[in-house]
Amino acid sequence: MSKPDRVCVGAIAGAFGVRGEVRLKSFCTEPEDIAAYGPLFTEDGAVSYSVTLTRPVTGGLGARLSGVATKEAADALKGVTLWADRARLPSLPDDEFYHTDLIGLEVRDTGGAVIGKVRAVQNFGAGDILEIYAPGRKTTLLLPFTRAVVPTVDLSAGRIIADPPEEVE
Repeated sequence: MSKPDRVCVGAIAGAFGVRGEVRLKSFCTEPEDIAAYGPLFTEDGAVSYSVTLTRPVTGGLGARLSGVATKEAADALKGVTLWADRARLPSLPDDEFYHTDLIGLEVRDTGGAVIGKVRAVQNFGAGDILEIYAPGRKTTLLLPFTRAVVPTVDLSAGRIIADPPEEVE
């Protein structure tokens, strides 16, 4: 399967306890749904895991992954992202997008001038922010991912139309 056929749904934040449980950070709207999308794969697709949630923990969920039985094995997975087959995920309404679908899209302003490309989608607690890389800029441009600032997302054309506030141009 190619990467567009999979979506990042979580990451392993490290071991939890001494019996191989992991602390799992879910990127799903309903964090517990991550277990229903399995099996989950590493980013390269080389390893897959069945996920059994055990309990809520600070900063995420406690979980058991198939094949992980020791604290050392769980610790070794810290930072590993977990990917689900796109076909196992729910369909989204027209105005919602998986972050992975936005990354790499060209961003143009309302006049048609190229602003750059989406490098990442961040969320620091106040909503999604598009991180846009533009050749010639010393820093990336951060745009709030709101309908007012990003009125058009055209996945089939591979572009986003943005109306950046004057203070960020």
